[in-house]
Amino acid sequence: MQSLVPFLLFAVVASITPGPTNILVLSNSQRHGLAAAWPIVLGACAAVAALILLLGLGLGELLRRHPLLQQGLAWLGVGWLSYLAWSLFRSAGGIDGAQPPRRLGVLGGAALQLVNPKAWMMALAALALFAGEGAGQAGRIGLLALLFFLVSLPCLASWALLGVGSARLLRSPSLMKRFNQGMALLLLASAWAALLL
Repeated sequence: MQSLVPFLLFAVVASITPGPTNILVLSNSQRHGLAAAWPIVLGACAAVAALILLLGLGLGELLRRHPLLQQGLAWLGVGWLSYLAWSLFRSAGGIDGAQPPRRLGVLGGAALQLVNPKAWMMALAALALFAGEGAGQAGRIGLLALLFFLVSLPCLASWALLGVGSARLLRSPSLMKRFNQGMALLLLASAWAALLL
């Protein structure tokens, strides 16, 4: 594949830039620690790789033929991400006995990608730019999915580490609450920006 290096750069940029998943990984690791963030990271990375496979092997064509279905999925995703942002905004921060929001886990991280407009756009862009046509396309799609998975793991892990680092700085309940509110607003903005741009 001549486009391997450009694809790897695309995967790094797509995975490391702020989006709903990155913000929730950061927020979860900040509240629950690094060990709690790993399942979310693994689930999210595996789900995006699966999206690339599914879209490349036929689901993408179905969505192109039914734009209302695609639009409905996007609105459903933004609605769910808005609900998550509201829950995070209202959370107390998890200090001094306050109950933090529930952890997402592997399935939560994977399910997030199904409603994350950024994940769908990344997968569709990866396929449009790098899958090519003709003989061997299915193999190229499989390789793209595997490489995206491998590249996105350290990218999302860096967000988890950032969350753990921020927890060390935010020792008071009021700082934690403000941090959660800031993350909630970023989550809301990233979800709506993905839909409207």
